[in-house]
Amino acid sequence: MESNFVDYVKIYCRSGKGGKGSMHLRHVKYNPNGGPDGGDGGKGGSIILRGNHNYWTLLHLKYERHIFAEHGGNGGKDKCHGTDGKDVYIDVPCGTVVYNAETGKYVCDVTYDGQEVLLLKGGRGGLGNFQFRTATNQAPRYAQPGEPMQEMTIILELKLLADVGLVGFPNAGKSTLVSFLSNARPKIANYPFTTMEPSLGIVGYRDNRSFVMADIPGIIEGASEGKGLGLRFLRHIERNSLLLFMVPGDTDDIKREYDILLNELAQFNPELTDKHRVLAVTKCDLLDEELIEMLRETLPQDLPVVFISAVTGFGLEELKDVLWRELNAESNKLATVMAEDTLVHRDKDMSRFAQELADEGEDEDIEYIDDEDIEDIDDLEDFEYQDEE
Repeated sequence: MESNFVDYVKIYCRSGKGGKGSMHLRHVKYNPNGGPDGGDGGKGGSIILRGNHNYWTLLHLKYERHIFAEHGGNGGKDKCHGTDGKDVYIDVPCGTVVYNAETGKYVCDVTYDGQEVLLLKGGRGGLGNFQFRTATNQAPRYAQPGEPMQEMTIILELKLLADVGLVGFPNAGKSTLVSFLSNARPKIANYPFTTMEPSLGIVGYRDNRSFVMADIPGIIEGASEGKGLGLRFLRHIERNSLLLFMVPGDTDDIKREYDILLNELAQFNPELTDKHRVLAVTKCDLLDEELIEMLRETLPQDLPVVFISAVTGFGLEELKDVLWRELNAESNKLATVMAEDTLVHRDKDMSRFAQELADEGEDEDIEYIDDEDIEDIDDLEDFEYQDEE
């Protein structure tokens, strides 16, 4: 069954071209020397991205492969202005990043509801010959063509906005934890890569407070090089305020697994290592208190560590306390504000870009089609006298 979670689409966009200015000379019965009265052409429509909190995936854009704005209308006689082409607004979920599909260059991002970002500007309309009249040139026989349209094939990539992102190997208990702490119901099974798409859950806290937790599909060693599910879901961690690393308690070397996970994040984006982190040792219903104390001495001392068991509920309240404290720490708030102001998006690595598109099912060539109204600009000498009765 095809998933409704779509976080990657490829679209061909084209703004509208400006309308041509009119070259018209007024010639009526009682005014044979009426002079120029050609109107200006209309402005072409623009393509504008708009943040919309009612969307949480890009599913509504998956099959909309071409988005065109209207062309501006041509100017007319009697100084008639051409109609302006309508702008096209593309509603996207908050956290959407746009890349140029041909070069991999970062274009823009949309981070909050109602934010509008001009993607492609419509062409300006050309001036009619009425605008060029002077004392020494009272009957100009030329007008401006409209500015051409702009076009671009873009990749829209969603990066989930969440307070806490779960990081761990497959079968580390991430989905189980989310299902016990929130009303989210991710798929849970005893085989690797059960979670094939991210899911969000709202975790309730004391005094009607809450925070959002994101269940990210499992990471394996070499994920930053394309192994396992590869880079596909690592980008969702970039927007999280706090990272919760989860390692099962029955692992031979908990610290080593934590270091592997941290290294994969650093390989993908070094800025991820600056985020606040919490380590949760899961499946502690298999451990006794003496073993837990022994393990605690071997774990990293530079971050909070919580021993939990989602099945029995052991340590879950303590975990929520720790997560809330870290989320609201002054250092974390300051880091979040700075990250929002100085967030730097890296360009796509073109050496792996084609394979990434293929993995997302976006490797098909988009047909660049154009309207029948794309005409060659008329020669400047071509103008027409139109008589009025």
